[in-house]
Amino acid sequence: MKILSVDWDKPNSWTLDTYKASGGYAALPKALQMKPQAIVDEVVKSNLRGRGGAGFPTGMKWNFVRKETSFPKYLVVNADEGEPGTFKDRECLLRSPHMFVEGLVIGCFAIDCHLTYVYCRGEFRDSAMARLQTAVDEAYANGYAGKNILGSGFDLEIRCVFGAGAYICGEETALLESLEGRKGYPRLKPPFPANAGGGLFKQPTAVNNVETLANLPVIINLGGDEYSKIGLVPKNGGTRLYAVSGHVKKPGVYEAPMGINFKNLLEQYAGGMREGSTLKAIIPGGSSSAIMTAEEAVWASDFDTLKAKKTMAGSGAVVYLDQTVNMAHALANVMRFYAHESCGQCTPCREGTAWLSRLCDKIVAGKGEKTDVDNIHQISRQMEQKTICALADGAAMPAKSYIEKFRVDFDALVRGLWKRFSFISSPSASSRRVRRSSCGAIPSTARCLWLAASSFSPASIFCSPRI
Repeated sequence: MKILSVDWDKPNSWTLDTYKASGGYAALPKALQMKPQAIVDEVVKSNLRGRGGAGFPTGMKWNFVRKETSFPKYLVVNADEGEPGTFKDRECLLRSPHMFVEGLVIGCFAIDCHLTYVYCRGEFRDSAMARLQTAVDEAYANGYAGKNILGSGFDLEIRCVFGAGAYICGEETALLESLEGRKGYPRLKPPFPANAGGGLFKQPTAVNNVETLANLPVIINLGGDEYSKIGLVPKNGGTRLYAVSGHVKKPGVYEAPMGINFKNLLEQYAGGMREGSTLKAIIPGGSSSAIMTAEEAVWASDFDTLKAKKTMAGSGAVVYLDQTVNMAHALANVMRFYAHESCGQCTPCREGTAWLSRLCDKIVAGKGEKTDVDNIHQISRQMEQKTICALADGAAMPAKSYIEKFRVDFDALVRGLWKRFSFISSPSASSRRVRRSSCGAIPSTARCLWLAASSFSPASIFCSPRI
């Protein structure tokens, strides 16, 4: 069932006429006639979970904001999308920006917000955000945004802003810091953004993902209960956009019911593995998620199932890897990314990610020892749950799991048994200095082309470009 991508194959799918022809902006007048709390109640019934990575129930978050007595209240959209392998929010904004705008207005009405910010990475300025700004301008011109929306008496101002490409600004409190004009350092919690003192300008703030808000028009039209039934597992309603890449025949963004298992996602949507490829491993939710083996492809892809399996659904970036990939090379590229993108505020993250990256580079350069592999695992354990935000955990989780499930690949490199094949070039461990990101102040020049085996086609290499 297609909900978010229903218009994507149509010519000029991003235009207002195309969206209205398929029933667009029909949910907004209906929502404006409802009580704001009634909208939140429908979202609670829908079991809509945040699609940005954490999977927090959207309706619960909105209830936290509504209960606060401090005004004004804000809704901030996280359109930063910096997780390697993730490209579904960009497609939402490119192909159906009006669906997102309609959902954004409904969400703001539900929490009594009259000024909202869409925070996007600077790399999308001339692509996805340019198209979104056009949609916002059209919404103003047609009475769907601005003063007295559709005669309801509700006012809303929408502002689109840009970051400088720092991965850390995808963390909600670092995003708020950047939005307020400071370096993107994550904040201590509590207070949480939904509470007074913890949000934007210290006011109650709901931080939501692009895909999350794009579901709002459908929830209003169908009702929360009917929307919830679309999901294949309890407490995970609706569909999800999966950004599929790796050694598959048809990489791309696919909409599938929440809870589809990884085997069906591969075979029914991505066309299976490429000719001559055998599935070896799966990255289920972006680079920060724990790796899965081929035997675990039968797992459901919902938030709760994967959490119970000690990995996570994350951002919906699913990468299928074949037998040509040595997982030590893959981990080295992942660690290089996190070492570069650590903001440096917390010592375990600042030093730990750099240490992990140096050790991984040493191993793939053929200079590793058995103790280096053991040290990677031990350092990762020491980094977990010791920092202000989850970036250290996001580096530790893959580091631990790659070694636990594919130790043989690391040992083969240490012993010199793995046939060397062409991966992306990287500075040697002895000469490389890990450069810190500027937390939103200056655009970074690094690229994360991890898992870049020479057999990848340009369409299937996923990267987090930096300008």
